[in-house]
Amino acid sequence: MIEFAWPFLFLLLPLPLIFLKWFPIKSFNQSAALKVPELNDFMQMHSSLPASLPKLKTLLTSLIWIALVTAAARPQWIGNPIEIPQSGRDLMLAIDLSGSMQIRDFEISGKTIDRLTASKIVAGDFIDRRRGDRIGLILFGSQAYLQAPLTFDTSTVKQLLMETEIGLAGSDTSIGDAIGIAVKQMRNSPQNSRVLILLTDGVSNAGELSPEKAAEIASHEKLKVHTIGIGSKGRVVNTLFGARQTNPSADIDEKALKMVADKTGGKYFRAYNTQELVKIYQEIDQLERIEQAQHFYRPTEEMYFWPLLMALTCIGILMGYEALFLASRWQI
Repeated sequence: MIEFAWPFLFLLLPLPLIFLKWFPIKSFNQSAALKVPELNDFMQMHSSLPASLPKLKTLLTSLIWIALVTAAARPQWIGNPIEIPQSGRDLMLAIDLSGSMQIRDFEISGKTIDRLTASKIVAGDFIDRRRGDRIGLILFGSQAYLQAPLTFDTSTVKQLLMETEIGLAGSDTSIGDAIGIAVKQMRNSPQNSRVLILLTDGVSNAGELSPEKAAEIASHEKLKVHTIGIGSKGRVVNTLFGARQTNPSADIDEKALKMVADKTGGKYFRAYNTQELVKIYQEIDQLERIEQAQHFYRPTEEMYFWPLLMALTCIGILMGYEALFLASRWQI
């Protein structure tokens, strides 16, 4: 749809007619000693010039004036309404990349997968649902580091999450350092919107900060931490020496994860399988949702250059005819 930013300028269209009415062009006295030749005189003297030249000149000058006024009124192409992302929560995701995340005790669509793959798929869907939030990504193993700062570009954060590999940050687990990075990254965020979702399957055995100290700092900085322990329950495995009871999740420090969540006002979750992990992220999605009114804007593209181009084209044609007229005059 085309609209005009300054439509009142179209009131200038009749200005040339008003000017000619109040200040008409005076004709020269036929008995004057010096008569200035007019365009019609030359046209009569040189039959090769078209008889419609005065009408064409009037038409071109009229088109030039209309095009210039139209360009000055700023025609704009108004696009379809687009929803503006509204600032909601600032969410940091902290994902464990330690060696134990390669244990294959989760299933999706009947296929056995490792814990990290399940986490990436479920967390990726969670990122897709967080419209209006800024999302950041922290990866931790023996060291913790910031993979993506807080951003509205959730598609990039999801892509970076999907590209993670087990052992990328080392084989150990530094839960405290991951929380410390989140605190540092969210210090400038509004206090009521600072949220960290930390997923791990082990015990903190690396890094400079202990989970207890990190939780104390996070609580002081008003950072809410939701913790997720991931790993299947104990099961019986048949071996050459008979049935043996195994517990793939024996290393999860649930006590520390509960302590971090309780101290920071968050919640501790335990995911034994993919379905429970999906439900956990859905629950967090509801816990950290802010209802907001929708805001829209309509993209605008300036179109003034089209009537301006038309005016310049008409000026070029008019100058061409004037040049033709002068050339024919000299031939006479």
